[in-house]
Amino acid sequence: MASDGGIFTFGDARFYGSTGALHLNAPIVDVASTPDGDGYWLVASDGGIFSFGDARFYGSTGAST
Repeated sequence: MASDGGIFTFGDARFYGSTGALHLNAPIVDVASTPDGDGYWLVASDGGIFSFGDARFYGSTGAST
């Protein structure tokens, strides 16, 4: 994972999407996979959450003041 949200897969890891082509208000600082490994969430430093694969989106505080 890169700070712009670009995802790089290796081995048998699957690609479900990324924010690499988007303009983000804050950098991506963490990634978490779903329990079954078929998706992931990207977390931005401003509280933005981005979901991919089977990761469900429950809301986000990105760009909130």
